[in-house]
Parts: sequence; structure tokens; C-alpha cells
Amino acid sequence: MKLFSRRQPTLTRRSRREIPAGLWTKCEACGQLIYNKALDEHLRVCPKCEFHFSLTAHQRLQLTIDAGTFEEWDADLSPMDPLQFSVPRPYADKVVEEQQTCGMTDACVTGTGRLDGHEAVIGITDSRFMMGSMGSVVGERLTRAIERAAERRLPLIIISGSGGGARMQEGMLSLMQMAKTSSALMRLDEAGGLFLSVLTHPTMAGVLASFATLGDLIIAEPKALIGFTGPRVIESTIRQKLPEGFQRSEFLLDHGLIDLIVHRREMKATLARLLRHFGT
Repeated sequence: MKLFSRRQPTLTRRSRREIPAGLWTKCEACGQLIYNKALDEHLRVCPKCEFHFSLTAHQRLQLTIDAGTFEEWDADLSPMDPLQFSVPRPYADKVVEEQQTCGMTDACVTGTGRLDGHEAVIGITDSRFMMGSMGSVVGERLTRAIERAAERRLPLIIISGSGGGARMQEGMLSLMQMAKTSSALMRLDEAGGLFLSVLTHPTMAGVLASFATLGDLIIAEPKALIGFTGPRVIESTIRQKLPEGFQRSEFLLDHGLIDLIVHRREMKATLARLLRHFGT
């Protein structure tokens, strides 16, 4: 009994090893704890399992576009509140909060830049801003970018990283952006334009169901979650266990939805090589 009744030494605050917050990130694929500085140096790819973490739109630009060549378009466009949406909180307040947090006016950046000297129109969605949902501004920016690519006879690259679909706070005005971007891409195709679509983690819902899957070539990062709705929702609906790796890039490549899987460190070189191949 003495063994169990013996008083154990207590750890004081001074004796505890304190680890500052914000230094480590847990990989959502393998559970590995990764030092944030090492993760950034590895292009935010898990060094253990190669899972590709989400990037911001501006981080994507830095990895994709030649330094000093990006010219942003339509940065002044900002969401409106046509429905005066207020449940569970006012949409106007939510927009302001997202803008302050992300430093963006909406979930998409568009413009023109160069990849290894090749000029292209580029659009990038960002999942930080309301899960990258496609509101009126996102649809309008992308549509204008597509139309300018056709007018200037430049190749188009859209890098999708959106976990959200149509933005319910804008109602039908948001939903119609799927048709609007798709129609613009049809006109680009009729004009002989080239569209390279890059899918990253996550690419879901209305984004996937519209412009993201209309590329002449569809490229994805490894292990990216790609689908219309998440696997848990599907399993609970059909009451069946889904196949291993369902909705991941590798599964979709095997089943013909995408054309190519490219590691992040090779993405810019691959896109530039494709631009050279197609003579743009």
C-alpha cells in the first residue's frame, strides 16, 4: 500500500517545459507534428507522407509566377449584400471580418503574369475566404479573366482551392456564377484558347461542378480532396463504405477525371513546359 499512497512529486510551472503556441502543425493525413519553419521550407508539404497543405492565393502566386511580373485585375470588386442576409449573422459583417482576416476583398485573385517567360492569364481561388465559395465577385473576376484571355489570345490557368460551393448569402446571384464561368470557357474554347485547370486541396462543390473540371488539361496536386460533396456526407446518404482513397487525386486519376498529378515543387515547371508544348 505504501507504493500507492506515496506522494508523487508535482510539476511546478517553472519545471514544466513550455512550448510556445503556433510553432507546430499536425499533418491531417498522417498525424506527424511538423515544425512550421520546416514546413514552409518544404513548400508546405508534409516531409513524411507528402500531403500538400492548402496555400493562400498569394503563396500560390509566389510559387507559380515569375517574380515582378504579376499584374492584378479587378481588385476593386467587393461583395454586396443584395438579400440583406442576416441569419445566423449579417452577411455584410461576415464579409468585413473575412476581408480583415485574409487581406483579400474576396476569395479569388486574377491577373496576368509570366511562367518562365511565357505570358498567361491566371486565376487563383483561396479557401480562407468563406471556404473559397463562389459568390458574385469570384464569378465576375473569373469570367472577366476568361474573356480577356480570349481577347488577348493568351493561355488561361486557374488554380482551384475552394472547399465551398455557391454562397448561400447571395442566393441565385451566386448560383448563376457556375453557368456564367462555364459559358465564358465555352467561348474561349471556340476561339481556340488553352485552359489549364489545376486542382488543389480542397476543390469541392460548385467550383468543381463548373470551371474547375472544364480544362483542356486537368492537373491535380497529390492527395488533394476533390469532389462535389465530402465523403462523410456521401457515406451517410448511401449507407455504404466508400472505396479506399475515394475523392483523392490518385483515385480520380485512375478513374479518368483528371489527366495528371504533379508535386508542388514541379508545378511551375510543368505548367511552363505545357505552355511551350502548345506554342503559347
